[in-house]
Amino acid sequence: MPSRNRHVIAVVVLVPVLAALALWAFAWPASRIAPRDLPLGVAGPPAAADQLERQLERHEGAFEIHRYADEAAARDAIGDRSVYGAVVVTPQGPELLTASAASPVVAQFLQQAVTQQAAAQGTQVKAVDVVPTPESDPRGAVLNAAALPLALAGIAAGAVVTLLGLRGSRAVIALLGASALVGVIAAGIAHSWLGALSGDWWTEASVLGLSTLAVGGAVAGLAALIGPAGTGLGAAVVMLIGNPFSGATSAPQMLPEPAGVIGQWLPPGAGTTLLRSVSYFDGATATGPALTLAWWAALGLGAVLLGSSLRARKTGGGPAAEQRELSAVA
Repeated sequence: MPSRNRHVIAVVVLVPVLAALALWAFAWPASRIAPRDLPLGVAGPPAAADQLERQLERHEGAFEIHRYADEAAARDAIGDRSVYGAVVVTPQGPELLTASAASPVVAQFLQQAVTQQAAAQGTQVKAVDVVPTPESDPRGAVLNAAALPLALAGIAAGAVVTLLGLRGSRAVIALLGASALVGVIAAGIAHSWLGALSGDWWTEASVLGLSTLAVGGAVAGLAALIGPAGTGLGAAVVMLIGNPFSGATSAPQMLPEPAGVIGQWLPPGAGTTLLRSVSYFDGATATGPALTLAWWAALGLGAVLLGSSLRARKTGGGPAAEQRELSAVA
């Protein structure tokens, strides 16, 4: 069969397959949004708290209940990101503590679920938003939407470095510089202009830059190791798995298993979680996602250097050959 015919058949088959994969990746988690072991606190007198816990456990598999002595302890747990909210039993009736900054979707779900349960018992619930989103972005739309542009910026950085033929230290410097600039620009837009972030400006810029570097390094590193196909592979993993599995628009515990867990292992999910922590929760639980992004960035940049070294050896010149390649690029 002529090569041109094979190319036509490949396009005809490949495009629908990619479309089906993209539709599945984005539609499946979105269509299965529901709480799955969602951390929720319960506080109050032991007898009343026990009764409330039994009522919540009727939602089988929905909540992971954490017990606290009083409202103050429950508020601290929300601020530490140990739980998404808490139900406090008071003499005046149940009180629901939420944190829309952690997830507006989860806060709304908890309010509906607890209010309906209380209404069935003829009581009313007082709802208090302990850690609210900024007034300029009450629905958290800016942070929710940030995962996709950062992923695209990282993919673009890795792809451009590859297309320009940058290798070794030059590629690493280019990725570091582009990611840092993306972080500064993104913080300027999201924090200074839109007012959607409320943490330390430079910390937020660093997180945004690290998120971009994690993606860009992965894309460029794969391309350095396996050739141009690595660019497509890296972009596909980020866009078709990392972005829809990130839980950016809801929460990891609201996604079907194992999508929520996988999403937190990839840069879009880890980056969103880390940005929420440093912007709204004074860095609470930031260590895990920060290490995830750092590992992606380090492995990606390491792969860039390794790929350049292997290429230099293959061309038969070692360091001298790489120096000639760098001179040619310059």
